[in-house]
Amino acid sequence: MAWDEWEQLKTAVAERGPAHMQLNQLPADQGGTGAGGTHGPPSGRLRSDKSAWSKAGEGLGELRTNLGKALTKLEESQTGLAKGSASLAVGAQKGVFDSWKRRVKDIDEWCEGLAGVLEKTGNDQLRTDQAIEAEIAALSVGSKDASAAHGKGR
Repeated sequence: MAWDEWEQLKTAVAERGPAHMQLNQLPADQGGTGAGGTHGPPSGRLRSDKSAWSKAGEGLGELRTNLGKALTKLEESQTGLAKGSASLAVGAQKGVFDSWKRRVKDIDEWCEGLAGVLEKTGNDQLRTDQAIEAEIAALSVGSKDASAAHGKGR
Protein backbone atom coordinates (compact mmCIF):
# COMPACT_ATOMS: atom_id res chain seq x y z
CA MET A 1 0.00 0.00 0.00
CA ALA A 2 2.77 2.47 0.89
CA TRP A 3 4.47 1.86 -2.45
CA ASP A 4 1.26 2.70 -4.35
CA GLU A 5 0.96 5.96 -2.44
CA TRP A 6 4.58 6.80 -3.25
CA GLU A 7 3.96 6.17 -6.96
CA GLN A 8 0.84 8.36 -6.86
CA LEU A 9 2.77 11.20 -5.22
CA LYS A 10 5.55 10.97 -7.80
CA THR A 11 3.00 11.01 -10.63
CA ALA A 12 1.22 14.04 -9.16
CA VAL A 13 4.50 15.95 -8.86
CA ALA A 14 5.51 15.05 -12.41
CA GLU A 15 2.14 16.30 -13.73
CA ARG A 16 2.65 19.68 -12.06
CA GLY A 17 5.79 20.26 -14.09
CA PRO A 18 9.33 21.14 -13.05
CA ALA A 19 9.95 22.84 -9.73
CA HIS A 20 11.29 26.38 -9.83
CA MET A 21 13.70 27.85 -7.33
CA GLN A 22 13.22 31.40 -6.09
CA LEU A 23 15.96 33.30 -4.29
CA ASN A 24 14.67 36.07 -2.09
CA GLN A 25 16.86 39.16 -2.11
CA LEU A 26 16.67 42.92 -1.99
CA PRO A 27 16.42 44.80 -5.27
CA ALA A 28 19.80 46.12 -6.45
CA ASP A 29 18.88 49.74 -5.61
CA GLN A 30 18.25 48.74 -1.97
CA GLY A 31 21.59 47.10 -1.35
CA GLY A 32 20.70 43.72 -2.83
CA THR A 33 22.90 41.74 -5.15
CA GLY A 34 23.54 43.47 -8.45
CA ALA A 35 23.97 41.91 -11.86
CA GLY A 36 27.53 40.76 -11.21
CA GLY A 37 27.09 39.40 -7.70
CA THR A 38 28.31 42.50 -5.89
CA HIS A 39 26.33 44.30 -3.23
CA GLY A 40 25.17 47.82 -3.92
CA PRO A 41 24.71 49.26 -7.37
CA PRO A 42 25.17 46.71 -10.15
CA SER A 43 28.62 46.90 -11.66
CA GLY A 44 28.76 43.71 -13.68
CA ARG A 45 31.78 42.29 -11.81
CA LEU A 46 32.89 41.10 -8.41
CA ARG A 47 35.11 43.59 -6.68
CA SER A 48 37.47 42.89 -3.82
CA ASP A 49 40.74 44.38 -2.79
CA LYS A 50 43.52 43.61 -0.38
CA SER A 51 42.87 46.71 1.73
CA ALA A 52 39.37 45.55 2.71
CA TRP A 53 40.71 42.20 3.91
CA SER A 54 43.66 43.85 5.67
CA LYS A 55 41.37 46.36 7.38
CA ALA A 56 39.18 43.52 8.68
CA GLY A 57 42.29 41.77 10.00
CA GLU A 58 43.48 44.99 11.64
CA GLY A 59 40.07 45.39 13.28
CA LEU A 60 40.47 41.98 14.84
CA GLY A 61 43.94 42.99 16.02
CA GLU A 62 42.43 46.02 17.76
CA LEU A 63 39.79 43.79 19.34
CA ARG A 64 42.54 41.53 20.66
CA THR A 65 44.37 44.53 22.13
CA ASN A 66 41.21 45.74 23.86
CA LEU A 67 40.46 42.24 25.15
CA GLY A 68 43.96 42.10 26.62
CA LYS A 69 43.44 45.43 28.40
CA ALA A 70 40.06 44.30 29.73
CA LEU A 71 41.54 41.04 31.00
CA THR A 72 44.35 42.92 32.75
CA LYS A 73 41.82 45.17 34.51
CA LEU A 74 39.76 42.12 35.44
CA GLU A 75 42.82 40.42 36.92
CA GLU A 76 43.76 43.58 38.85
CA SER A 77 40.26 43.69 40.33
CA GLN A 78 40.76 40.19 41.74
CA THR A 79 43.76 41.14 43.92
CA GLY A 80 41.63 42.18 46.90
CA LEU A 81 40.00 38.79 47.23
CA ALA A 82 41.48 36.59 49.92
CA LYS A 83 42.88 33.35 48.54
CA GLY A 84 41.59 30.29 50.32
CA SER A 85 38.68 32.21 51.81
CA ALA A 86 35.76 30.08 52.92
CA SER A 87 33.28 32.73 51.79
CA LEU A 88 30.80 31.51 49.22
CA ALA A 89 30.78 34.94 47.56
CA VAL A 90 34.56 34.84 47.10
CA GLY A 91 34.35 31.33 45.68
CA ALA A 92 31.60 32.37 43.29
CA GLN A 93 33.57 35.46 42.25
CA LYS A 94 36.63 33.30 41.55
CA GLY A 95 34.49 30.93 39.48
CA VAL A 96 33.12 33.81 37.43
CA PHE A 97 36.60 35.28 36.98
CA ASP A 98 38.06 31.94 35.84
CA SER A 99 35.17 31.50 33.41
CA TRP A 100 35.63 34.98 31.91
CA LYS A 101 39.39 34.54 31.73
CA ARG A 102 38.96 31.30 29.74
CA ARG A 103 36.34 32.91 27.52
CA VAL A 104 38.50 35.96 26.78
CA LYS A 105 41.45 33.67 26.00
CA ASP A 106 39.27 31.62 23.61
CA ILE A 107 38.03 34.76 21.85
CA ASP A 108 41.57 36.10 21.61
CA GLU A 109 42.79 32.88 19.97
CA TRP A 110 39.80 32.88 17.62
CA CYS A 111 40.47 36.50 16.62
CA GLU A 112 44.15 35.73 16.04
CA GLY A 113 43.29 32.82 13.75
CA LEU A 114 40.62 34.74 11.86
CA ALA A 115 42.87 37.78 11.41
CA GLY A 116 45.48 35.53 9.82
CA VAL A 117 42.90 34.01 7.49
CA LEU A 118 41.61 37.44 6.43
CA GLU A 119 45.09 38.77 5.72
CA LYS A 120 46.02 35.60 3.82
CA THR A 121 42.82 35.88 1.78
CA GLY A 122 43.68 39.46 0.82
CA ASN A 123 47.22 38.46 -0.13
CA ASP A 124 46.03 35.44 -2.10
CA GLN A 125 43.50 37.50 -4.02
CA LEU A 126 46.09 40.14 -4.82
CA ARG A 127 48.58 37.50 -5.90
CA THR A 128 45.93 35.90 -8.10
CA ASP A 129 45.10 39.24 -9.73
CA GLN A 130 48.79 39.93 -10.34
CA ALA A 131 49.28 36.47 -11.83
CA ILE A 132 46.31 36.97 -14.16
CA GLU A 133 47.58 40.41 -15.21
CA ALA A 134 51.03 38.94 -15.91
CA GLU A 135 49.51 36.18 -18.05
CA ILE A 136 47.45 38.70 -20.01
CA ALA A 137 50.48 40.92 -20.46
CA ALA A 138 52.47 37.93 -21.72
CA LEU A 139 49.69 37.12 -24.17
CA SER A 140 49.65 40.72 -25.36
CA VAL A 141 53.41 40.74 -25.87
CA GLY A 142 53.26 37.38 -27.64
CA SER A 143 50.43 38.67 -29.80
CA LYS A 144 52.45 41.76 -30.83
CA ASP A 145 55.49 39.59 -31.59
CA ALA A 146 53.35 37.24 -33.70
CA SER A 147 51.77 40.17 -35.55
CA ALA A 148 55.15 41.70 -36.26
CA ALA A 149 56.55 38.39 -37.50
CA HIS A 150 53.45 37.83 -39.61
CA GLY A 151 53.78 41.30 -41.14
CA LYS A 152 57.45 40.75 -41.97
CA GLY A 153 56.71 37.53 -43.79
CA ARG A 154 54.47 39.23 -46.32
